[in-house]
Amino acid sequence: MFLFYFCKKNFLKKILVIRFSSIGDIVLTSPILRCLKLQMDNVEIHFITKEQFVPLIKENPYIEKIYSIKKSLKEVISKLKAENYDYIVDLHKNIRSFFLILYLRKPFSTFNKLNFRKYLLVNFKINFLPDIHIVDRYFKAVRKFGVINDGKGLDYFIPEDEEINISELPPLFSNGFIGFIIGGKHKTKMLLTNKIISICRKVNRQVIILGGKEDKERGDIIKKAVGDKIYNACGKYTINQSASLVKQADIIVTNDTGLMHIAAAFKKNIISIWGSTVPAFGMYPYMPEGEKYKSKIIEVKNLSCRPCSKIGFSKCPKKHFKCINLIDEQKIVKLINDE
Repeated sequence: MFLFYFCKKNFLKKILVIRFSSIGDIVLTSPILRCLKLQMDNVEIHFITKEQFVPLIKENPYIEKIYSIKKSLKEVISKLKAENYDYIVDLHKNIRSFFLILYLRKPFSTFNKLNFRKYLLVNFKINFLPDIHIVDRYFKAVRKFGVINDGKGLDYFIPEDEEINISELPPLFSNGFIGFIIGGKHKTKMLLTNKIISICRKVNRQVIILGGKEDKERGDIIKKAVGDKIYNACGKYTINQSASLVKQADIIVTNDTGLMHIAAAFKKNIISIWGSTVPAFGMYPYMPEGEKYKSKIIEVKNLSCRPCSKIGFSKCPKKHFKCINLIDEQKIVKLINDE
């Protein structure tokens, strides 16, 4: 009761939000940041993450200060202590965030990761997971402040100097293009190269291949097989520059990966392809109310081995990789060409 009174009277001044990684997970915190800032009076929001993920949030207007770490909390712990936070919102919920909260000794809230229910689904194919996106579970960490979901979806803010001018691309791409995100952290979540080639040959538009440096070689293979219809952007751009290309694409075709969530932040028409993981985990594209139709999910249902992991593997544990090999290419092509 005291905390409720404390918050409602707007004495709460400074909140630390914790999310150390990774790309998609950090983008998924953006509605929490926006709603905290806009629905509470006189609140100052700080954010702590890993150093490599700072570019994702450095332009976010709802964050006053960002703290980052390279390896250890020891790098920033004294500075965080000096901030004298009123409250901590833990949107990571792991051992590291627990020790940070323990050290700062401030009131905190977090969310339910549903790990046991995920374990049941992965190992016994028993699905007790609620049909609730992780963003809506994040909101439970701030409900005691009276903060509610505004239904406006995700945010992503690109620094002006990292916006890509389409005129800088080959002329063929000036009249629109498909953004095809081929990368991913785990191989069992990624569409196979031969399938990407087959799809790109059949679609009726130019295609920009998007991914990191580690995806450049695959992008070159796709480019060589398909021809001038392809522009391989893998490894050529920063994450924000890649986000700029996502923002300007007509359609996004993507694996379950970080850029998928950035595409959702720009309210793009998204075709997401799911292999070893499943949308039931609550990490599918999070669209604003009234725009959920823009997200189409492609997956092979009713496989006895799927999902085989919460996050994916470097190779198929069963060696047949049916969750990707049986993906209906023609359905993807039709969705693109009918758009």
